[in-house]
Amino acid sequence: MKIEEARSKTDSELQFDLETLKKELFDLRFRAAAETAANPARARVLRRGIARINTVLHERLIGTRGQEQR
Repeated sequence: MKIEEARSKTDSELQFDLETLKKELFDLRFRAAAETAANPARARVLRRGIARINTVLHERLIGTRGQEQR
């Protein structure tokens, strides 16, 4: 997810995406512990997506970048 895409979504959509990414990361870690991971780079992509969403939500919370809560 690109940062522009994250900024264009509402807070509820971001919360939903955040939970989805966290669940996918958990499943990926679980599978990696049990067997070899099919795509180990996917964990990095998921962590960065989670960080981007958290950043946008935090910016909206404190009122940075002229963004209002949606």
